[in-house]
Amino acid sequence: MKPPQQDGVLVLHKPSGPTSTACLERIKRVLGQKKIGHAGTLDPLADGVLVVLLGQATKLAPYLTEGEKVYKGSLELGKATDTYDSQGQIVSTADWSQITEAEARAAVMAWLEDTSQIVPPYSAAKHKGKALYALSREGKEVPEKRKEITISGVEVVSIDLPRIDFRVRCGAGTYIRSLVHSLGMRLGCGAFMTALTREHSHPFDIAEAHTLDAVLDEPEALAERVLSMARSLPHWPRHTLSEHDAALVKNGAQLDCGPEAEEADAMGRIMFLSPQGEALALAQKKERGGAMVWALLRGLWRS
Repeated sequence: MKPPQQDGVLVLHKPSGPTSTACLERIKRVLGQKKIGHAGTLDPLADGVLVVLLGQATKLAPYLTEGEKVYKGSLELGKATDTYDSQGQIVSTADWSQITEAEARAAVMAWLEDTSQIVPPYSAAKHKGKALYALSREGKEVPEKRKEITISGVEVVSIDLPRIDFRVRCGAGTYIRSLVHSLGMRLGCGAFMTALTREHSHPFDIAEAHTLDAVLDEPEALAERVLSMARSLPHWPRHTLSEHDAALVKNGAQLDCGPEAEEADAMGRIMFLSPQGEALALAQKKERGGAMVWALLRGLWRS
C-alpha cells in the first residue's frame, strides 16, 4: 500500500548511476508522492546527499538551495573528456609523468582563487531555452558559458599520481567537474573526474541520509523518514504564534515585530509556527512606515 502524500524533507543518499530526476520519478511512482522536487541536482556519476522536497516542502526550495555544499571527489590526470568526467568520451590524452606531487597539490589548492568557471557542455544549463546537453548530443555548437562561483575550502585528501582525492566546500551551483577540467588545463596534461560524493548540502549531512533502496523497499517507514515542515529548515529560528496572530498571518496581515525579532537569523528571517507546532510561514524583518514589521516570505499552511 502506498503511503499518503507527505509534506516535508527527505534527505536521500542518491546512488551513483541514475539521474536525480530518475530517483525522484521512482519515489513518485513507487511511493505515490505526486508532488515532489529537490534542492539541487546531482550529476549521474555523483552519489550523496540529495535533498528531496515533498508536498508543501516544495515551497522551501529557494531557502534550501542557497547554502554551501561539501564534496569529496577523485580525479585522474592525463586525459580530458567531453563531459569532464569518466562518463564522457575521451577527447585528448597527454603525458602527466613530469607533474610532481607538489605541483599537483598546488593546482588543487588554486581552486580557492577561482571566482568563475566554464559551464560543462554536457549540463542542464540552458542556451536560448535549450539544455546544453541536448545541443551537445545533437552535435550542435555549444556556446561557452561562464558562471560566478564561491570556493570557501579545499583539501587534498591523498595523492597517488595520476590520481588525486580531494574535498571542496563551495557555494550552490558549482560544477566540481569543471574545477577538475580547469586543473587539467592548468597542468597542461588534462584531467577528468572519476568519482564524486556530496557529503553535505546545508543544513543536511550524509550521515542522516537514507538510501534509495531502503526508502523504496519500506514504504511503511516513509513518514518517519520525512522531516516535518516545522523541521525542514533546522538552521532557521522558529517562533510559535498565538491563535490570534496565526489567524492574522493566514489572512495576509503584517505583524509588528516584538521580542521574537531578537531570535531572527542574520538576514532577519524566522519561521512562524502555529500554536499546534505546525509550520505556518516564513517571514523577514522589514522597516515600513518607520516601524519594524514581519514581511511574509512564504505561507506554508495547507490551503
